[in-house]
Order: sequence, then C-alpha cells, then structure tokens
Amino acid sequence: MPAPAISRRHLLLGAGGLSFLAACAAPVEEVPEETVNGIPLSQIVEGYGPLPDERFPLGPVPPEYLVGVNRRGHGRYLGDARPGSIEIDNYAKLLYWIESEGTAWRYSIAVGRLGRTMRGTTTVQNKREWPSWTPTANMIRSEPEIYRQFAGGVPGGPANPLGARALYLYRGGRDTMYRIHGTNDWSSIGNSGSAGCIRLFNHDIIHLFARVTMGTPVIMRSREDSIRIEGEALANRGIDLPAYFASRESIEDGTAGQRPPVLEAMMNADGTYPPEILAQLAARGMTDLADETAGTIAPHDPLSAATLGV
Repeated sequence: MPAPAISRRHLLLGAGGLSFLAACAAPVEEVPEETVNGIPLSQIVEGYGPLPDERFPLGPVPPEYLVGVNRRGHGRYLGDARPGSIEIDNYAKLLYWIESEGTAWRYSIAVGRLGRTMRGTTTVQNKREWPSWTPTANMIRSEPEIYRQFAGGVPGGPANPLGARALYLYRGGRDTMYRIHGTNDWSSIGNSGSAGCIRLFNHDIIHLFARVTMGTPVIMRSREDSIRIEGEALANRGIDLPAYFASRESIEDGTAGQRPPVLEAMMNADGTYPPEILAQLAARGMTDLADETAGTIAPHDPLSAATLGV
C-alpha cells in the first residue's frame, strides 16, 4: 500500500505543534561545573591539579598564576651546564634541570629580594619532604617584625614557607643555609620575593625533587648569559615583593597565596604578553599599558607591577 501523501498544510501544522511543545517544555536546568578550591575542573592546568595523596594534600594552582613561562616546560636547552645539573637564572627567574645533551626541564622560580641573591656554585647535599623551617639569626636580626614570631621554628606542613619539598645547598661541605623549595605564595613566582632561597610552585618542586640526586651541582647563570640565552626582555622580568606568609586557615580554605598575579612575571619568552592578559587590561580600560598589536606592556610601569587581578 503506498504511503499517504503529506501535504504542505500537514507539515505546517506539524511544525506548529513541535513549536508549541518546545515552548511548553520545562527549561533544562544547568548543572554547575564541579570545582576544587573554587577552580572549575575544566580550568585546572595539567600538571598543577589536586595532589590528594601527599602527606598534606595539595589543591590545584589557580590558572591565572600559570600564564606564559610560569608553567613548567620541557624542551631544548641552550645553556652550558652539563646533564644532571641544575642551572638557576636569577634574572629571568627560571631554573633548569638538564636532563640530557640539549634538553632540560624548565621551572619558573622566585628569587631573593634585592641584595639577597644566592651566588656561586653549590651542591645538593640533603633532600627533605615537607621539611620544618626555622629563620636564620640574620633573618630575625634584619627583619624582626617578620621573622621573630617564627624563631622557635615551624613544623612541616601546608603553612610552612618551605612548602612540600626542599633541596639543601652546600658549598665546601658546609650548609649555605640556602634552599630550593616549594611555596604557598603563588604570586611570588617570576619575581624577587624570598630572603635569598629559590622558590618553586609546590607542584614544581615535587616534580624536580623526584629527579634530583644527592651531589647534584647547582650553577648560577650570569646576567650576560641570561640576556644571551633568554633575551633582554625575559632577563628583566619581575619585581621585588615584600615577605608574605600564608596562614593555615587560608591554605585550607583555598585562599592562600591570593595576592594577585604580577604581570611582569607573566611575559612570554620573547618579551610579549599572552592575549588573555592584554584582554584583561583592555577590559579594565588600561589600554595605555598595552600595545595590543605587539603584545607588550611597559616592563617597569608601576601599574603593571601592582595589584591587578588577572
């Protein structure tokens, strides 16, 4: 039996019926995306997510602190250090662990504030997970308002300024008191914010710690080499930041380290800034800070180094 013919009138009536049903249907309720410490799962950066199996579980690093070279990377190494060693660039705020001839892991770091930069070659002679910390006598003497309250020491844990791991640096068999360690002060990464030690995101020091062996040499890169290898723009990134300590409460509720990211720490290797930062500036009416065609921001403009929430 042949199929009944469907007239244009039937089609129109059918379409109208569908429209009516669609109009009467209950609206689909949007399910909010799951978050961790307030960060949507879709925004968590690979390699910087929750670490629930740590002795003190770690939450994710907010993505706004992981822009540009602030994110861990692996690739071609252009420096002169030998495989199996660490090279620190105080100027570009980068640390390299040289994996093999021509390749390395790169980590963004915070270095000592003005006049407190580590110098010379040292050796890793101790490694500790979730280390305790006591400020040195010199730290207490020079900044008692900051360090005196910690003179009795701080046990290992989420509120400890050494973070999740520490590498202890020696020279000539003696402890230099300098460390390569984690931090809960995310905004310091890419800047000069420590009392002289080298800071990494906790996720990055955990990654580095697993690769470094006892006796690893730690070499400091010269400014000339920093400019030659990284370029002058990157060799001048970052600003001096005041000391900052995160409370246990702020760490547990996910608000630790929430000084806003510093734009000067966010530049790309070529001295430009990612489009998302320029867009944020434009949204705030700060187009005078950004050349949106070249993607650059005045490297030492006070506004670009202030408390802009990016």
